This record gives sequence, C-alpha cells and structure tokens, in this order.
Amino acid sequence: MKCPFCGNPDSKVVDSRPDKGGIAIRRRRECEQCARRFTTHERIEEMLPQVFKKDGRREPFDRMKIISGIKKACEKRPIPVEDIERMVDRLEGRLQESSEKEVSTTTIGEWIMKELHDKDEVAYVRFASVYRSFRDIGEFMQELQDLLKK
Repeated sequence: MKCPFCGNPDSKVVDSRPDKGGIAIRRRRECEQCARRFTTHERIEEMLPQVFKKDGRREPFDRMKIISGIKKACEKRPIPVEDIERMVDRLEGRLQESSEKEVSTTTIGEWIMKELHDKDEVAYVRFASVYRSFRDIGEFMQELQDLLKK
C-alpha cells in the first residue's frame, strides 16, 4: 500500500480488525520508509450495476459520489458520518440483491430521499431541492407542504 505521506510503495500492517458494520476490514499500516502510520479500509469488490443518468449517459456506481451528495445535504445537521455510510451500505446491498445490470439515478435519488426523510427533514429538503431541481419557489413550497402533511 502506497504511503500517503511520502509515496513509498511499501508498508506493513500493524493492526487489523473488522470495521463497525463488519463490511470492511480496518487496517493500521506503518510506512517502512518514513515510519508514519495511516489507516486503510479493505472491502470486497462487488459487482454493482451501471448508473443510467437522466441525460442518457451510463457510468459505474460511485459510492464516494453518493456519500458526497448526502454529506452536502446533511451539512450542519446532527447526522454522524457513520449514519451516512450505513445509508450507502444499505443502498449498495439493495443494488446487489436486485441483480439488475443498470439502475437509474431516479431510483437511487428516491431511495436516498426516503432514507433522509426518515432521518432528518431538513437534510431531506436540501437533497430534494438539488435532486428534483425545482424550477421555481412554487414547486419548492409544494414539496414542503407535502412534507408537512406526512
């Protein structure tokens, strides 16, 4: 594993244990050149479907892109990063179980909005405002009114 500090390609594993969810292995490593320590997470490489975008493009599922979008919606909200990662773990699990070769961004976005709606309504509205790309304040107000009815 390449050292993030000095770039040396050789490091040794100092400690290894399952992460909190048991989905990955957390490894503490030490660079054999600069002796600095860093953490890596090892996960099983899974076959996830291609993402079918609204403009017709297809691209590989990108966990970090999903996490980044959810983090933006949850900014300054009392939602721990671990909860966001668990949301994405559940999404990946659903995608693997479906055994579909493609999934639309619409499907992914709706699922994330449901998760956020159950977790934090402010984060939900933030995510929905970007995901649904409201054209005007009326559409935004309608979404808020629908939220208040639930």
